Amino acid sequence: MEHRVRANISIIVPTRNRAASLRRFLSGLEKVAVPDGVILEVLIVDNDSSDETAAVLRAAEERRWIVRGLFEARRGQSAAINCGLKESKGDLICLMDDDVVIDKRWVANILRSYAETDFDAIQGRVLPGVDPLGKPADPALLYQYNIPVVDYGNEFLKIRGLTGAHMTFKRKVFEKVGYFDVRLGPGAAGFSGDTEFSARIGKAGFKMGYTPHAIVRHELDPSRFGRRYNRMVEYRKGMSRGVYRRESIALKVIPNLFANCFRYCLYAVIRDRKRIFKTEGRIMKCLGYLMAKFPRLSKSAALPSSKQELP
Repeated sequence: MEHRVRANISIIVPTRNRAASLRRFLSGLEKVAVPDGVILEVLIVDNDSSDETAAVLRAAEERRWIVRGLFEARRGQSAAINCGLKESKGDLICLMDDDVVIDKRWVANILRSYAETDFDAIQGRVLPGVDPLGKPADPALLYQYNIPVVDYGNEFLKIRGLTGAHMTFKRKVFEKVGYFDVRLGPGAAGFSGDTEFSARIGKAGFKMGYTPHAIVRHELDPSRFGRRYNRMVEYRKGMSRGVYRRESIALKVIPNLFANCFRYCLYAVIRDRKRIFKTEGRIMKCLGYLMAKFPRLSKSAALPSSKQELP
């Protein structure tokens, strides 16, 4: 079976008002080794930022990379991704968050991963990085940092979905399944843009897999640490799920809500902080789903909020 992929990669990075994170991303990009003959284009899509993002992009375009700064006025990460997809030329397309740092061997390892498997879309490894001061995460409290950690071991593995912080796919996948749903993702419903896109990849008959070799490290943002941020995130995940999925409220959502409320009380009694944290999130996700289906309730409910935009 032939698995060769032409070495032509487009990296699409949507960003909005995170100039400092974007600088760190670009600094890490400078250290990435690109094998001879490989064409790597980096498309940074400014989603109507009001900070120094435009200046960061102007400086980046003067570097040795093929870096293109794009602008998308329509708010929402999915709209920004779609802008990048329209302009991309790579045979392989990679979506990355602006707050990750790419491993210096990433290009060779993602190409190797496609060459050694029959996957059409590949989820790369996402490991914890450091905070803006260079401090790593406390392993015992990693779950409270509220970052996507994707580590399924040291072997290739078939999977059912991709995480947008570090997902790749062949151009033929994009040509078949189309663009991201602009109703979803940060800046819109909040989440699930990658989940819904992954579902369409699977329905189209493409194979999705995990590689341990292509690695990025996710920045730790102190403002995301803790239960309050987690409650808001899980609530928004539930609302996003309610936008594009139909689940039985009577047979699934309500039973899950009550079951998790019971578990929460139990874990509170035994003071299991990690399980309290995760169960609280599941409760908020159920509530978010209900609010999406019954929007009139949300007008009178005390909804979770955050001054910071969702990642």
